[in-house]
Order: sequence, then C-alpha cells, then structure tokens
Amino acid sequence: MSTNHTPHPRREPKHCVIIANGDPPEPQTARRHASQADLLLAADGGARHALALGLTPHVVIGDMDSLDQDHQARLRAAGSRFIVHPAAKDETDLELALLHAVEQGADSIVVLGVLGGRLDQTLANVLLLTMPELVGRDVRLVDGPQTAFIIRDQATLVGAPGDTVSLIPLGGAARGITTAGLAFPLHDGALPFGPALGISNEMTAHQARVQVRKGMLLCVHISEEV
Repeated sequence: MSTNHTPHPRREPKHCVIIANGDPPEPQTARRHASQADLLLAADGGARHALALGLTPHVVIGDMDSLDQDHQARLRAAGSRFIVHPAAKDETDLELALLHAVEQGADSIVVLGVLGGRLDQTLANVLLLTMPELVGRDVRLVDGPQTAFIIRDQATLVGAPGDTVSLIPLGGAARGITTAGLAFPLHDGALPFGPALGISNEMTAHQARVQVRKGMLLCVHISEEV
C-alpha cells in the first residue's frame, strides 16, 4: 500500500500548510497537519522533507537551489506544480511561499520545518510573521511541541497547566498587556523591547488569554503533553 498522501484542495483554499527547508519536521506532527490542509506548499528544499514523509506538495516554490533534479523529477511525476524564481531575488523561499498562500486566499497557515542550524535564517523565518500581508490571518510556526505566532490585539491559548508561554515584544515595547490563566499575570502592563521579561511563564489552566493594546507580541507556546 502506498504511503503517498496528497491533500485535496477546495476551490478556494482556506487552510495552508507550508514545509520549509529547515530541520526536518517531526513525522507524526507533519502528517497530521498535512492531512488537514486544503493547500500543501513546499518552500524549495522543504519538498525533500515532504517526499521523505510520503507527502506530495501541491506546489513547490523557490529558486530550486536546495532541490536536485532527481527530487524535482519525482515531484513532477507525482503531480506537484513548480513556481520557479531566479536565485537573485529579494525574498526568501519561505517568504515566497507565504505570499503565495495569501494570494490563494488562505486565512490560516501552519509552517513546518522552520528552524535550523543557521541563526540568521531562523531569526528571519520567525520575523516573517510580522509581514503586513499576514495581518488578519492565523499564521503559526510549529516545531514539535512548540508553536509561535504573533499577537496584535488578543489571543486565546489552548493547552494544559504547566505549558510554557513566552511573550516577546517585537518592533518596540508592547503596552497595555493583560493576561489571564498564566502564573505571572499582567494587568495593563508593559514589556520592554530587549529584556527577557516575558520569557517562561506558565499556564495555570487549560486556556489562557492575552490582550495587548499597543505593539505586537511574539507568543511561543510549548506544550508539555506529548
């Protein structure tokens, strides 16, 4: 029996999963997310991770500098469509994949394989969450038990007591922060840009709420449940 799995897209995809070219995603997590996708994208070498997981991306996008001809041929034979960009470009392959997801109408996006050995690329990947094109969309970076996303106004976190939650201001101080369901609450408080004041809080219930009046927060939620 073949293990190859291709999600079936709706006419207007709403939920997109992107496999990036970082460290290979955890197989069970990746297959679970891919099974829920209306649109499965691979950012360049992320297509190798997809093939290793028995997944066929609907679209492979990038300059193909991390995907050899053999892998490209296998993907084309399996039905993947390629959108090839020149190597001399301003955007990273993951950025192009995110923009393509937005163009296709995705309102929720999960990115897998986003972390890796190069600090510059990892930081750049995380900061892509702040792109203006993603405002109003639910975009999450997932790496095993870790999920990262941006909070611009409010968010509800679903997890379990003991889960780690870090709130990191981006682009300057965040103010007017009020939290509930966390061990160290804030009430109309502020987090300065730079100091690690918001690191390693803990959930005290199965839900936590975060509101921010000014600025944006990178929320990293680490689940303790395996």
